[in-house]
Amino acid sequence: MEPHDGIPDAKNLIAKRKSTDILGTALLFSMWISLTIIGIYASMHGDYRMVVFPMDYDGNVCGSTVSGKNMTLYPKLVYINSYGGGVCVKECPQIKNLTDIRTLLTYNGVYQGENATLSADFVEVANYSYSVNVKICDEAKCPTNPELSYSSNGIREGSGYAYYAVDTFEVHDRCLSNPNAIEKVRTQVDMGEGSILNIELLDNATEFYKNLYGDIFSARNYIFLFGFGASLVFGFLYAQLLRMPCMRKSIVWMSIFFTLAITFGAGAYSLHTAGEWAEREPREHKNSTILVTRIKAWILIVVGGLVFFLAIYLRKEMQLAIACVGEAARAVGAMSGIIFFPILQCAALLLFTAVWMYYAVHLASMGEITTKELPFDSVVTVRHYSYDSLVEKCGWFLLFSLFWTVGYIAALGEIIIAMSISKWYFTRQKDRIGSTTFFASLCVATYHHTGTAAIGSLLVAIVKILQVILAKIQRTANGMDNKVGQALLTCCQCLLWCYEKFIKFMNKNAYIQTAIFGTAFCASAKQAFGLIMRNASRVGSISYVSTVVLFVGKLFISFTTAAVAYIIINLRMGSELYSPGGPTAMVFILSYAIGSMFLDVFDTSTSTILQCFIADEEMFRGGHCYADKQLQKWFADQETATTELPLVT
Repeated sequence: MEPHDGIPDAKNLIAKRKSTDILGTALLFSMWISLTIIGIYASMHGDYRMVVFPMDYDGNVCGSTVSGKNMTLYPKLVYINSYGGGVCVKECPQIKNLTDIRTLLTYNGVYQGENATLSADFVEVANYSYSVNVKICDEAKCPTNPELSYSSNGIREGSGYAYYAVDTFEVHDRCLSNPNAIEKVRTQVDMGEGSILNIELLDNATEFYKNLYGDIFSARNYIFLFGFGASLVFGFLYAQLLRMPCMRKSIVWMSIFFTLAITFGAGAYSLHTAGEWAEREPREHKNSTILVTRIKAWILIVVGGLVFFLAIYLRKEMQLAIACVGEAARAVGAMSGIIFFPILQCAALLLFTAVWMYYAVHLASMGEITTKELPFDSVVTVRHYSYDSLVEKCGWFLLFSLFWTVGYIAALGEIIIAMSISKWYFTRQKDRIGSTTFFASLCVATYHHTGTAAIGSLLVAIVKILQVILAKIQRTANGMDNKVGQALLTCCQCLLWCYEKFIKFMNKNAYIQTAIFGTAFCASAKQAFGLIMRNASRVGSISYVSTVVLFVGKLFISFTTAAVAYIIINLRMGSELYSPGGPTAMVFILSYAIGSMFLDVFDTSTSTILQCFIADEEMFRGGHCYADKQLQKWFADQETATTELPLVT
């Protein structure tokens, strides 16, 4: 743009747009086409039931006829050993007294010794007498004597073809052992000297993930309701309140105090709960669970204390941050439709994720069922999947496509928001700007700059897939006990994380340059880098302080949503869950992501206004053709304020 009186306004900026990075658009659509081809092929040759439904030790899929014997009458799976070997049953065992150690559930059904208290039909097991892998118990192989049974040939310390009858709960057609029943087994059988601690540690880890998965699945409706529904409402309301000058300062400081109250309150409540569990007789929770609860409580209290002291120390920065967000709110307030944009992004993300999951499940079902033999005195078999190189490569491609598409949706959103704000800035009569400007930007950015968003998100996706590959190599190195290799891989992982952060920072500023001037990705990145280097102090200070208040807002939305979810889940499902902590943590993660989508609108708006102001200044050699007096005064005040902040300078 040349500095003369006829500088183009928002309408002229639209008219001069040209499509950028067409190669990026071609690559993106090629990826989607390839993804669709793989998905269709997988849906034609795979069967989701192979993955979704449980599989027994003999390769039969419980509740279906898709593999092996007809098991439609036996849809549930009871695990027999810690390697995943189990049998199909009609209903999950429900045992009032938690367990009967003289009744065993085996690869061949129910086996009972003398003095068994359960009836033989306490569970209806499928018929496995036909199987060549069936193992039959007798008193020699599976003694029911408490002093001999645990290390017997059948049970083999939880790795054999038989295990004690215990109470279970159902999670997605899997019958998982009741932790209280496992605890009761420990008190009744002789595990041998020196083995109790190791078995307990193994069981604790296994039970933790089983319980976590079970709680999340059981409370999935509440997780969806609060993690998506409530967080959308809270995020939208919070964004609306930030637009109101009379409420802005109050809502920010209220967010800080409320976040502190929730953090300290949750810590105190956890300490009180752990104390009650420790004093209760008989014990309903294990010592390890009580210890973890206490550790969690002290972590919350320490975090709350740190936030409290930081809020006091950064009070000047908070005032400046509120002013930064307030200026961005002027632009956002002129286009009320922009507040609803995160909902559109969330819908697009959910739609793609649903399709991707459909493809992924069918691809995962294309593995071959292989037999794994456990080398004991009497060979025990379990079944698992193995994949050929083609399916593995398709799986890696699916993961890469997920990273790229999720990043693309976010990148295109940043360009759309930046274009809307830049049009607001480069319009002299700002009262002409409305929601139509935002919708026009949405259409123009999608039509002209899809390729730019695709190139930027492709770079991030490549780094992410490298991180996953490196993590897989790290797991292999951990198994080899190579300390030097582990250290080098950890350093590489750290470097990749730093590189990812740098790319995201440069991408954001490049998108803003594309939104303002309509340049391609590489040119925009070069311009953005030069602009930041020429104005490092100004960009750093204002970007820093605006991030502070938005981060507080994200915490407020996620803590509020998680607190409400915890209360409701505990009231409605407290007796059905092992702990409401797992579902509440999932709600917190989802609500933080949703809250970030709303408040990132203000973050991108602040950065866009800053770059527009600097570009306006540089084009007119220190003058400002488009910045109104209020905006010029605001920048002058912020630059004066930031020089007085020792933390920033």
